[in-house]
Amino acid sequence: MGKRRSKKGKTVKNNPNSAETEPEELTRAPHSFVIHRGSVGRTIVDFTKDFRKVMEPFTASSLKVRKKNVLKDFAAVAGLLHVSHLVMFTSTETASYVRFGRFPRGPTLTFRMLKYSLSREVLSQLRKQYAFDKAFRNFPLVVLNNFSGEGAHMKLMATMFQNMFPTINLTKVNLDSVRRCVLFNYNREDKTIEFRHYGIRVAPVGLSRGVKKLVQSKVPNLGRYEDVSEFLLRGDVSESEAEDDGESHVTLPQKISSRGNVQDGQSAIRLSELGPRMTLQLIKVEGGLCEGEVIYHDLITKTDKEIALINKRREQKRRLKEERKRIQEKNKQEKEKKKEMLKKKSLEGIEKKKKEYLSKDDVGGVKLTGETNTAEADDDSEWYRKEVGQDPDKDLFSKHKSSGMKRKYSDKESRDRYNKKPKNDFNQDRDQRAKKIFTRNKSKQTSQNQKKSFKPSFTKKFQQKNSKSKRVMGSKVRKGQRHR
Repeated sequence: MGKRRSKKGKTVKNNPNSAETEPEELTRAPHSFVIHRGSVGRTIVDFTKDFRKVMEPFTASSLKVRKKNVLKDFAAVAGLLHVSHLVMFTSTETASYVRFGRFPRGPTLTFRMLKYSLSREVLSQLRKQYAFDKAFRNFPLVVLNNFSGEGAHMKLMATMFQNMFPTINLTKVNLDSVRRCVLFNYNREDKTIEFRHYGIRVAPVGLSRGVKKLVQSKVPNLGRYEDVSEFLLRGDVSESEAEDDGESHVTLPQKISSRGNVQDGQSAIRLSELGPRMTLQLIKVEGGLCEGEVIYHDLITKTDKEIALINKRREQKRRLKEERKRIQEKNKQEKEKKKEMLKKKSLEGIEKKKKEYLSKDDVGGVKLTGETNTAEADDDSEWYRKEVGQDPDKDLFSKHKSSGMKRKYSDKESRDRYNKKPKNDFNQDRDQRAKKIFTRNKSKQTSQNQKKSFKPSFTKKFQQKNSKSKRVMGSKVRKGQRHR
């Protein structure tokens, strides 16, 4: 395998989608992270992918989240990537939840998902499915209905949902880019929020079915008609146009790329649901990003004393955290100072050693080894006297430095002189060998005499039996038989 390149190439530097070359409109637009946390089912994982499609194009559609990632990891990169909002799906044994948060300091709105449906389930129920990939190249419109109630939580909900999507300038908007819309409908009776996602189509109005087919470049079947005028002048209209009322008819201020829709002409706006669906219930509102003071809670109500006690504990915890942080910074600075001091001392010691080993009088710049050894030995003996209080032994600090060998080194001639054995006379060697042989034979004879003198007291019956038969190589051989 080849070595991976660590240097940025020309394609990265010249990328028009990089942060350096992005226009100000894109960097100011609200971006989002859509993730799921904890052990959630397969349905919630698919729902997360569907909601990313809703938030396109200003979302991380291919975001990969690991189990070891925490919320601080997303908050750390949010500012660099211009991410302003967080949508997090979680699940428990009782219900599923979704949190809408604002980077970096909140607030956070927690909703319970009472009902939800995936996009594929919604599209399977439609008779005519509207699938248009170019619709997801632009952000959707936001429609808020019945969010004019009293209470801080109502204003927070409306502000959060509205700021999750980019704003539209009515004087500069291009109608061809408006292909989708998102609906948040608040039901005051049961305090629930209905979420829907629609695709927008524009169709010409006031044309017969035959003319509309010709305008939309559809080849009609004229086999049933005698003349073309019968096909064009018939008065029937399409089923979708018959169901339209006057409220859906608009006058187009711009020309649209779809066929039959001209400027200043009458057209009908039709919605086709894309999915997913959600029915939400607000549970609580927190002041921070998934933490902090609880501004609103739908299930739990607390008195003023309890709220004051909670705020006091939170303030103590904050002060304790700041104190620990201050102590850590102080310890860090002290360690850095100590490190610099030790570094300075080590450099001074190195310079001192260099001055000891380097001499000005010597040509090569190196001192004689004898002088250094004597100086070192004197220093060691002086140190021993100060620490122990007694004079060291003579051999404790030797003046001669060992070469690292176990035995004392000597030249070849001296080794041969000491290790060389003197040559003996031949006759003397012969006499010594004969003497050794004689002593060896004498020791053998004494050992045989000792064996003969030893007579074990076996019984007579055993001696007779042993004389009749002998054991040779593990087999019996009787008298008069040959061993084969």
